[in-house]
Amino acid sequence: MNDPGKRNSIVLTEGPSRAAARAMLRGVGFTKEDLHKPIIGIANTWTEIGPCNYHLRDVAEAVKEGVRAAGGTPMEFNTITINDGITMGTEGMKASLISRELIADSIELVARGNSFDGLVCIAGCDKNMPGAIMALARLDIPGLMLFGGSIMPGHLHVGADGKTPDPNGKKEIDITIQQVFEAIGAHAAGKIDDTQLEEVEASACPGPGACGGQFTANTMAMAGEFLGISPIQLTGVPAMSKEKHAASREAGKLVMELARAGVKPSAIITRESLEDAIAAVCASGGSTNAVLHLIAIAKERDIALTVDDFDRISEKTPFICDLQPGGKYVAKDYQDAGGSRVLAKRLLDKGLLHGNTPTVTGKTVREEADAAKETPGQVIIRSWDNALKATGGLVILKGNLAPEGCVVKVAGHERIHHTGTARVFDSENACFHAVESGKINPDDVLVIRYEGPRGGPGMREMLAVTAAIKGIPQLSSTVALLTDGRFSGATHGLMAGHVAPEAQLGGPIAAVREGDTITFDIPARTLTLNISDEEMKARLKNFKAPEPRYKRGVFAKYVKSVSSASEGAVTA
Repeated sequence: MNDPGKRNSIVLTEGPSRAAARAMLRGVGFTKEDLHKPIIGIANTWTEIGPCNYHLRDVAEAVKEGVRAAGGTPMEFNTITINDGITMGTEGMKASLISRELIADSIELVARGNSFDGLVCIAGCDKNMPGAIMALARLDIPGLMLFGGSIMPGHLHVGADGKTPDPNGKKEIDITIQQVFEAIGAHAAGKIDDTQLEEVEASACPGPGACGGQFTANTMAMAGEFLGISPIQLTGVPAMSKEKHAASREAGKLVMELARAGVKPSAIITRESLEDAIAAVCASGGSTNAVLHLIAIAKERDIALTVDDFDRISEKTPFICDLQPGGKYVAKDYQDAGGSRVLAKRLLDKGLLHGNTPTVTGKTVREEADAAKETPGQVIIRSWDNALKATGGLVILKGNLAPEGCVVKVAGHERIHHTGTARVFDSENACFHAVESGKINPDDVLVIRYEGPRGGPGMREMLAVTAAIKGIPQLSSTVALLTDGRFSGATHGLMAGHVAPEAQLGGPIAAVREGDTITFDIPARTLTLNISDEEMKARLKNFKAPEPRYKRGVFAKYVKSVSSASEGAVTA
């Protein structure tokens, strides 16, 4: 009798007519017995280009051990990935968001092509995690997403001021890739020299794992836990932890339980679980990219989720996790403090979480929270009476500059009103060169356009620019920025991303002129170009979109099918 978990792969491996398929599979080492067991696809986003995914072969081996131990047959395959931190500030960064769609598509193709009974997607970076979850939601076969884990913090010797690199300094601080980007800005401003920049560069990434703060990778890993598609607590184990192998092996066992019970992502990814993921992002000061990715995941399940849902949930969810980029600590510290079970318990105690949807562990988030073990004296996941802010880390602004909305991360800075002179740039590179060459003044509002889903294409992240601003003291607390592109999760300061409609489509951001004034009003949730409606109409009347930057290939295909950022920038 067939194993109850072997539902889909019967058509691939069973019966006399499938002898040729079995022969080919036996040719690469699978046994007769292996092929009569449930077949579990292991989608691996391994690459040696960058630390986020470099160790995922080891994670995959542990997952496969767990699958075999639980009576299944794992079959590993690879998919692409783009490292945001490496490509940041270059034309290559345009490939990042586009890769999310290709990752989802490629996992779907291999899974459908091979009729897997279950699927484990191993991911470690900003776009391969949401891409993996999108594929799971689309395929709707038993499966889970396992995060490869965060990097350990780097250690930097600094001088008496506690921040200037000094190899002879007596004080040592923890750093992440965020500090490297900020050091680039400080170097451009003449605040540190080549040797000091080298000290930061050499110290930031001590080994494999995703960037250490509550940047996009760790934000999406946490969101996966609260969404229920990633095993809570197991997925947060750091990349180089001695517990990583056992945690990954356990994930392999879990997928077999899902396959035998027939539990599919459609039972896990629900309106309630999406709202729970948003609450966790807001409470932790997570990345603005979560807005794009969670809307995209919702679309795979035909669940109506909009940018307004993020603002509604953020408004009632205090910000309590003291994590970089706005705070002090890193993902390893969060996990050591008790991790997502502790945060879930906090949110449930305050009535801010539904917590009732099934998860891949077989328990609800509410039940997982009951098992929370908070480290005594931890200061990372704060109590409600010691919240960092009374509301969450994300706000959605609208107004005449962003009729469809834009997203601002308010975690880690206090400016809630700003009016400044528009400095207009039609690419990220042009803006970066202006910052680097000292052409930006305090209180300016930098406008970077034609970097949206279609205009970029691909919505480049602006960390090179925002970190350079942060590295220049006279600008870091005065300048604001808005763009139809995106921001890295490591960005902090008064920055509005995903401005929609984008400039390429004739959105109001295309009407901004050098010397205009722009007002951010966080309490009123508005982003305003201070001109009359009549003037706005006049400026846009004769708008003509620039020629597409790419005429063929994947970028050109993407432009023809991608939706607005306000709709998740999905292709359909």
